[in-house]
Amino acid sequence: MSTPTRPSPAQEQPTPGAPGPDHVSPVRRVLSGIGVQNSSLIITLVVLIIVLSSLNDNFFRTNNLLLIGSAVTIMGLLSLVQTLVIILGALDISVGSMAGLASVISAMAFTATGSSAIGILAAVGTGIACGLVNGLIIIFGRVNPVVATLATLATYKGIAQVVSDGKAQGYTGADDLFIFLAKGTVLGLPTLVWVFLIVAAILHFLLKYTDIGRNIFAIGGNDTAARLAGININRYIIGVYALVGVVAAIAGVLITARTGSGQPTSGSEGLELQAVTGAALGGTMLKGGKGSIVSTVLAVFILGVLDNGMSGLGINQFWQNVAHGALLVVAVVLQQLRSGERRVGLPA
Repeated sequence: MSTPTRPSPAQEQPTPGAPGPDHVSPVRRVLSGIGVQNSSLIITLVVLIIVLSSLNDNFFRTNNLLLIGSAVTIMGLLSLVQTLVIILGALDISVGSMAGLASVISAMAFTATGSSAIGILAAVGTGIACGLVNGLIIIFGRVNPVVATLATLATYKGIAQVVSDGKAQGYTGADDLFIFLAKGTVLGLPTLVWVFLIVAAILHFLLKYTDIGRNIFAIGGNDTAARLAGININRYIIGVYALVGVVAAIAGVLITARTGSGQPTSGSEGLELQAVTGAALGGTMLKGGKGSIVSTVLAVFILGVLDNGMSGLGINQFWQNVAHGALLVVAVVLQQLRSGERRVGLPA
């Protein structure tokens, strides 16, 4: 057996100018800070913008980009809170119905009192009540979150149609606050976009920098371990669903502001699918315990750009639903493949 040759001192000296063993290139450092998931979403967004700009000369105009930002606000708000629920290990399919009910209540309260503030507070109160009902059914009824919120989806939609008699309620198009919410701008950005970004920033801070956020991740990752660690899981479930109700109510108020009246179904139909698609496309694991608000924001803008691009190219609006459904399937299949589960039998 030959003895390994020890490198000479000259060989051990690094070459002047050559990167050391611990050297990390600036590009790699930036990509590491952004994260693989976010990098993939940013690249997808950029490619989509380049392709659509080449197909439609009007796509990259400032007005069109601001229109995309405004258009994704309501769906984006629901995607943000859907991300929160999914990280907790649950799901809320009733978010669209809650937004519709809150829209009707805000318009009816405004019509009765003449105060937009009371209309908004009434909507938020309705959202909190709906969220609490969802949480209580799941905890004390021992009902799967999907089944529970599927039932309340129909219930809240039915209540909205009953109280409004199936018609648009009130007229808010002459109120200054509702006009500001629908058409106002701050620093050049539409108010709708600011509402979306502020809610996203609050939820990002909550999840990333507080014990509440860490406990939500812990419950979604392993609820048994979280319970043994002393986390009150029931309190978190009720709290998260109540928060979902608040944000869904804000989305309902924005529907009222944009349409000028309370809408029981128009404007909120199909939002639940879009909310789940936004969260899943952003990499939120449907089994819970993993997700990011920043990734969901990027996914929401991808969906907005795709919808706007398809509309600009004259593609039938029905194909947007097809695209959303296909994206949801692709996102979930990719999650399953990345999880490495055996492809035998039904998924857990």
